[in-house]
Amino acid sequence: MNKNVGGIDRILRIVVGLVLIALAVTGTVGVWGYIGVVPLLTGLIGWCPAYLPLGIKTCKTP
Repeated sequence: MNKNVGGIDRILRIVVGLVLIALAVTGTVGVWGYIGVVPLLTGLIGWCPAYLPLGIKTCKTP
């Protein structure tokens, strides 16, 4: 698993994930907000499986 998620992308994923989870916990968006776990985890580990078949890489490291 080579990293394919760069700095700004990672920060946005973590923030969006945390916001969605917080909204789910408060009951604002219902249980669908727990889908925020996906961007949170991909942001934390720096690897997104959806980027592989699309050939996207926002990380600057080789």
